[in-house]
Amino acid sequence: MLCVLTRTATRTGLVKPCRLLSPLPVVQISERPLVHQESLPKLPVPPLQQTCSRYLASLEPLISAEEMTHTRELMDEFLRPGGIGERLQKSLERRARKTENWLSDWWMQWSYLDSRMPVAMYTSPGVVLPKMHLQDRQGQMRFAAKLIAGVLDFKSMIDSHTLPVEYLGGKPLCMDQYYQVLSSCRIPGPKRDTVVNYAVGKTPPTHITVVHNFQFFVLDVYNSDGSPLTVDQLYVQLEKIWNSSLQSNKEPVGILTSNHRNTWGKAYNNLIKDKTNKESVRAIQKSIFTVCLDAPKPRVSDEMYFNKVAAQMLHGGGSRWNSGNRWFDKTLQFIIGEDGSCGLTYEHAPAEGLPIVFLVDHVVDYMKRSEMVRTPMIPLAMPQKLRFNITPEIKKDIEKAKQNMNIMVNDLDVRVLNFTHYGRKFPRSYKMSPDAFIQMALQLAYYRMYQTCCPTYESASLRMFKLGRTEAIRSTTTESLQFTKAMDDPSKQKSEKAALLEEAIKVHRKHTHMAIHGQGIERHMLGLRMIAIEDLTSLPDIFMDTSFAVASHFNLYTSQVGSKTDCVMCLGPMVPDGYGICYNPMDDHINFAVTAFNSCEETNATRLSQFLEDSLLDMKTLLEQVSKTQ
Repeated sequence: MLCVLTRTATRTGLVKPCRLLSPLPVVQISERPLVHQESLPKLPVPPLQQTCSRYLASLEPLISAEEMTHTRELMDEFLRPGGIGERLQKSLERRARKTENWLSDWWMQWSYLDSRMPVAMYTSPGVVLPKMHLQDRQGQMRFAAKLIAGVLDFKSMIDSHTLPVEYLGGKPLCMDQYYQVLSSCRIPGPKRDTVVNYAVGKTPPTHITVVHNFQFFVLDVYNSDGSPLTVDQLYVQLEKIWNSSLQSNKEPVGILTSNHRNTWGKAYNNLIKDKTNKESVRAIQKSIFTVCLDAPKPRVSDEMYFNKVAAQMLHGGGSRWNSGNRWFDKTLQFIIGEDGSCGLTYEHAPAEGLPIVFLVDHVVDYMKRSEMVRTPMIPLAMPQKLRFNITPEIKKDIEKAKQNMNIMVNDLDVRVLNFTHYGRKFPRSYKMSPDAFIQMALQLAYYRMYQTCCPTYESASLRMFKLGRTEAIRSTTTESLQFTKAMDDPSKQKSEKAALLEEAIKVHRKHTHMAIHGQGIERHMLGLRMIAIEDLTSLPDIFMDTSFAVASHFNLYTSQVGSKTDCVMCLGPMVPDGYGICYNPMDDHINFAVTAFNSCEETNATRLSQFLEDSLLDMKTLLEQVSKTQ
């Protein structure tokens, strides 16, 4: 998500600046968010001609001249006066007038709920937090207790509607996603899933779920007077859970949630036929969030440590390790390893990365404070262990899910690159956008590895608009290709290379500005296509064109999720022969996570990471050398 969080909290005003890579900073101001929610503008439908022209321009670096000629002919037909394009545009504009957001429901369905791929690795990101130096399992329990208290402190802002409102250029941003991440869960269906938010009911949940050794527990986190449990109380309750789940031979029911959605949907219906199972599943689904107390993984070198932890956050490491210690449908799962590894994974349908990293930043800040709350001397009831009756059929489903998860785990290559040579301050010193600079480094790295460019997706926020989710920035442009080709061309002067880099960054910034202001290409094209599916007997030729498939096959799927915590988010590739790349630019270093599938011979996360590091260094050298001669 294209937003760098650089908040600085003040006790009085809680004014926290955040840069959304536009000339104006995003600030958070303490006032009730719902006051502004109703006044937010609706997401506009961009002009048809503008989108179609920009779509054709985005194809230029990706397809041949012959293919381009054919696509232009199809586009001319699509844009014919009184033709199909105009009809679809008018229908889309009508939908925009009648709905709060013409895109949000479609996006949720098309991008997430209709997808039949597993959520683990394919759509659910992981977040790796800095390693905690825990001395023993008591340290793990104490850390978990503080983390839970921190999330409950964040929840108190949600419940009282006192979460600071974010502003961009004096305009409030949509805060809706912040209200979707707690007490929510994805529910599998035979053809389409649903997301249920239990916080909006008459009796909002007051418990979390804790899972240890594949065994789930209900932990009530509020006292009878409504006050949250203190860290000491939580610690005592976690100790009880730990001591009553020492057996490690239990069936990992949670691993069922990692399977393909159709397979899991059938297994789910089979599982909840039993009354006890149904009650246990409902308790997990309704919980505020889940805490996974993970068993330690085998020790690895310091160099490999973050690679392994990133993989652990994405998938748990396989059925032998912690993949069964999850409920992947749960929106928010915090993961705490006995060995000090920690982070989270979240189910992507209800929210983007930004609310998640803000929550993480809040929790990390909270955990640094000393505990001043006195612990009531009231004895607490034993947390309830959730029971599952495992029939032979369910056992068979679990075994299938284990096999599938192990195949997926072995197929995913995860590389974390902690680039320590410089951070976002360096491009800023040359008046360049750090995000655009990093995107050009990714373009250069890919070009050097493959001697060609590829369709590239960068996520951008649409939260200027009511219920806004994301737009895509197409980072590969004619200008970015000119720069990447010139960079290693000995016939080009360094000044020319630097000028081409500057131009490519300028174009990227322009595309970014258009995307966050609701003038992007990707979602408008999706809207026209969805209208065509609903209204027409067949899709217009422009959507059946080979060029459309090529342009939508994003070999580089990228997202900047900036956080003041020194963490990194990771996600799987969007396509089988692609890469998933997340990055968090800090002042003096940049955290990257690169993923690829081992089953694809053409991709290699380690090699791309090396090319990326070299590209970042070469771009720095180029700018420094050119500036010396000026």
